[in-house]
Amino acid sequence: MSYQPKRMRFGAFFAPFHNDRTSPTFALERDFELIQHLDLRDFDEAWIGEHHSGAYECIASPEVFIATAAERTRNIRFGTGVSSLSYHQPLVLADRIAQLDHQTRGRLIFGVGPGQLIADAYMMGIDPQRLRERMEESLDVLVRLLDGETVTAKTDWFTLNEARMHILPYQANLEIAVASAISPAGARLAGKHGVAMLSVAASSPQGFKALADSWQICEARASEFGKSVNRDTWRVVTPFHIAETREQARRDLEFGLLDMFNYFHKFGGELFPQVKDLDEAIDVWTTGGLGAFGVGIVGTPDDLIAHIEKLQNQSGGFGSFLSLVHNAADFEATKKSYDLVAQYVMPHFQHSNINRTASLDWAASNADRFMAEYMGGIEKAIKVHDDDMASKGKKVG
Repeated sequence: MSYQPKRMRFGAFFAPFHNDRTSPTFALERDFELIQHLDLRDFDEAWIGEHHSGAYECIASPEVFIATAAERTRNIRFGTGVSSLSYHQPLVLADRIAQLDHQTRGRLIFGVGPGQLIADAYMMGIDPQRLRERMEESLDVLVRLLDGETVTAKTDWFTLNEARMHILPYQANLEIAVASAISPAGARLAGKHGVAMLSVAASSPQGFKALADSWQICEARASEFGKSVNRDTWRVVTPFHIAETREQARRDLEFGLLDMFNYFHKFGGELFPQVKDLDEAIDVWTTGGLGAFGVGIVGTPDDLIAHIEKLQNQSGGFGSFLSLVHNAADFEATKKSYDLVAQYVMPHFQHSNINRTASLDWAASNADRFMAEYMGGIEKAIKVHDDDMASKGKKVG
């Protein structure tokens, strides 16, 4: 039986995806507004990406974005989704993260990864085949810096001389999460440092297959380095759009799914298929998926519940489920999709209604007894009144 969290957390992973005809100012404001909507619907987390090419994934600094989003929300936590470690001097990044943790009063999760877009690495003169190696070199010192250590280290791309953070994070134990996709690199690194794991391609065919081994790899590495890991900190990401009916969900995608397919084909080349119409796009998205973007769920709350249960069974269980945010549906339909998650999907996995259901069943099974006692109480009150009137010589009725 897979691990079942007492209360599964829900959140959203913002790459984000906005077509290149949309004003970037408008796009950013739309993301802020959606996060405010999620905060009001009791979603737990919002993860914000870092990208520097391609136009669609148009947030360059998750820290700058989170600083504003935190001011507009009350409870939702924020993850850097992810900070691309290969692009940053570790001490400078650590200082930015610590400052942001103070500004958010501890609502921050430090999500890290190697950097996903090869175009980003190319512009910076970084060998794409060294991204994961650089990520490990950076995280090895980041965990020490964030813990208050003084670090001296030298690699072929950064040097630290008696480096220490002059301000530590707001949280005593700032949570760190390592992105893991198809290769075992993320799982190995998460285990090495005893930190959380973020499976960003969980619903892609290869990513889904990798779920079966990811936690075992993570646990084995944790044991090797004397660390411990907890499934409750494991997060998996899936794209979806749901509506009250499957037909409505499909109609909603007329807004932008084809446009999204065109983007992936332009940016990813022949790895991503060209499609001729919406039906073919939905068929591809819900079966083979869009590479690391994953297989999408298009349907009802019950369809999404079934998918999450499938992911739990494949992985052995995790603590958080994140939606990969997209603009395949218009904004109102998108908000409605998240409303349905909050209304029906979250309660299923958070066991919100166990006592409510038990209370209703108990009241229903005792309804006849309770009603008899209720009516008996009314009859008793009438008799007390009648007896009182009779004792005073007054006519009753």
